[in-house]
Amino acid sequence: MLLWLVLAAFAVGLFFRFPYFFQDVKFVVTNLRLRRKVLHYTQTNYTIVDRFLERAKKHPHKPLLLFKDETFTYQEADRLSTQAARLLLQSGQVKPGDTVTLFVANEPMFVWLWLALFKLGCSVALLNTNIRSKSLLYCFKCSGAQVLLVAQDLQAAVMEVLPELLEQQVKVFFMGNTQTNSDMHGFVDKMTNMSCEPLAKDLRSHLNMHSPAFYVYTSGTTGLPKAAVLTHNKLWRMAMILSSCNLKSDDVLYISLPLYHTSGLVGFAGAIELGITVALKSKFSSSQFWDDCRKYNVTAIQYIGEVMRFLCNTPKKPNDRMHNVRLAIGNGIRANVWRDFLNRFGNIRILELYGATEGNIIFMNYCGKIGAVGRANFLFRWRYPFALIKYDVEEEQPLRDSSGLCIQVPEGEPGLLVSKISANTPFLGYARDLQQTEKKKLHDILKKGDVYFNTGDLMLFDKDGFIYFQDRIGDTFRWKGENVSTNEVADVITQADCINEATVYGVEVPGNEGRVGMAAVVLRDGCTLDSEGIFKHLESFLPTYARPRFIRIQSSLDVTGTFKLMKTRLVREGFDPSAINDPLYFLDDKDKKYVPLTMDIVNAILSGKIKI
Repeated sequence: MLLWLVLAAFAVGLFFRFPYFFQDVKFVVTNLRLRRKVLHYTQTNYTIVDRFLERAKKHPHKPLLLFKDETFTYQEADRLSTQAARLLLQSGQVKPGDTVTLFVANEPMFVWLWLALFKLGCSVALLNTNIRSKSLLYCFKCSGAQVLLVAQDLQAAVMEVLPELLEQQVKVFFMGNTQTNSDMHGFVDKMTNMSCEPLAKDLRSHLNMHSPAFYVYTSGTTGLPKAAVLTHNKLWRMAMILSSCNLKSDDVLYISLPLYHTSGLVGFAGAIELGITVALKSKFSSSQFWDDCRKYNVTAIQYIGEVMRFLCNTPKKPNDRMHNVRLAIGNGIRANVWRDFLNRFGNIRILELYGATEGNIIFMNYCGKIGAVGRANFLFRWRYPFALIKYDVEEEQPLRDSSGLCIQVPEGEPGLLVSKISANTPFLGYARDLQQTEKKKLHDILKKGDVYFNTGDLMLFDKDGFIYFQDRIGDTFRWKGENVSTNEVADVITQADCINEATVYGVEVPGNEGRVGMAAVVLRDGCTLDSEGIFKHLESFLPTYARPRFIRIQSSLDVTGTFKLMKTRLVREGFDPSAINDPLYFLDDKDKKYVPLTMDIVNAILSGKIKI
């Protein structure tokens, strides 16, 4: 009895001295178990598609995918993906080991094609369905693919650039019934007539865990989108996130995020690993979200910060808490939205994550500390070394001491997050782009010769071991759940006839997550702003989320002593006409042109009457 009292007293004392000790231990033990599993998969060359086939054999009639009013079991998904694979093989245009690009939104065909290509041992490049014209062509070339599979509702976008694709001898398959080319039409009809006999495993015998599984496009920190490489090993590591979140085989996961993004993709891969059911939404809808959760008996949801804010901004309903959702997994939720979400929708455990598609570190806030993106106990820091270093925002480079090494910030101060590159935490870089891969590396951080991955994010580490996101640095900002490359947008703007120079940056708009795009421009001599022409130009080359909502006309752009564009003052001044003497313009979607920005427009934006 005395022993139990001593142990109890010790446990209580331990809790008060180290309040997160037991959660830390549980997290470490779980991750050690999952690491052993990934190591076993790596040693046996066991891929996601092997896991899927095993699930389909063991639980053939269990639902894998719920989409609108349709239900597809693991067995049906196996059959349909096999038929798709056989059709691609029979066409003679796809061979085992090829890289094939998907231009498909959230729908069952995305899943069938992904699984089909994995059955053939192919790598899959995933195009953002918002890109058009120049960006579409550029992204397609990044991965080195020679085959493009296009969803029916995206055919018009591809038809715009089809001559250029055919000139480069790209094979294009449209998933609908387009009669453009006899090799391209009727894919779905032909697919259903194919044999569903299992494919030989030899078709993917050339694969190993270091082979590329996916190419996922990211804006990164500079230039046009780049194809980040996800090997089969990295895919497994990321897929284990759901397992570390304590999801079980009887859970139903709701995915309304795009599958071409890492979040949605990894969610589906994690679902296959666990053998759970996915309720897939073609596109996020705040008004239908909870009705869908009730319809499909959803127990876990994925989110980005904007999703949670949109849900909190919907009109309140009596049945807001009538659902079975117990877990929300994602990234980017602000502290105030976090509190509002819990107060309104009930006791849902929120697991906030931090990571980048191409990055080599992932944080998880497994303790539920509101506002934090993750926690790093001493074992985590030993296994995944990282540092927060001082950064010169104006010069856009780390500060270094007299010996040339970087300077770590003290607890409670923001610093640039960098993560050590090693065999345990590799940085795989970007496909066919060594220059941009090298730009993400920082050398001589804490000692001569070391190499770290530059996340491009300012973070803050507190005394309790929690880490908080502060801001993006340099040439990228986030809007509508997308990373926007300021350099890419500026390059497009300066191609307009009336623009001589441009610098692009993100500005905060109260009530909105992330930063909205704004451009400061210098007009060509003798030119005025062609408001309609600029709109048409940007519409042709940029997706909606990347088009600057505000334009500021200046006589010249400020630069540093090393001739780098200075954005700090521009960001601070924002878009307030009462405080800025330069002419300001606002993107009017209805009239399809830029209009002079007035205080009436600003007030309408701030009050929410004008949605941006």
